Amino acid sequence: MTQTLTERSAAMGLRMTGQRRVIAQVLEEADDHPDVEELHARASAIDAGISIATVYRTVKLFEESGLLERHEFGDGRSRYEDADRDHHDHLIDMQTGEVIEFIDPEIEVLQEKIAKRLGYTLKDHRLELYGVKAKPE
Repeated sequence: MTQTLTERSAAMGLRMTGQRRVIAQVLEEADDHPDVEELHARASAIDAGISIATVYRTVKLFEESGLLERHEFGDGRSRYEDADRDHHDHLIDMQTGEVIEFIDPEIEVLQEKIAKRLGYTLKDHRLELYGVKAKPE
C-alpha cells in the first residue's frame, strides 16, 4: 500500500467526515479481518459518538468505491480488509474462526496453468481453505 485508506478515499473525492476518518483509521490499523460489530467497537473506543449505522454506511461506501474487500468465511459475518493489499489467500480454522493469510508461489503457478489449460487468462482469484488443526501424530 502506497497510500492510506483515508488518503485514497479523499483522492476519490469521498467526503471524509471525522467519523469516517476514525473508521478508516481503525481499518488501516487492523491486522485481522474485522466485521462491522468489531469495527464499531474499535471505532467507538476512539469516538464514542460513532453509531453502528455510521459504521455500516461507511463500510458500504468504502466497499462500493473499491477501497475495501468483503469476505464471507462461512460464519455468517461479512468481514473486511483493505482492497489495496498485496495478494494473499486465506486459511480459515473452522473451530476457532481464525483467519490465516498466506502466499504460496506454487499455488499461484498452478492456478495460472489451470486457467491456461482451460483456455483462459487469469485476471483475479480468491482462494479460501477451510480446515481444522491436525492432531499430532
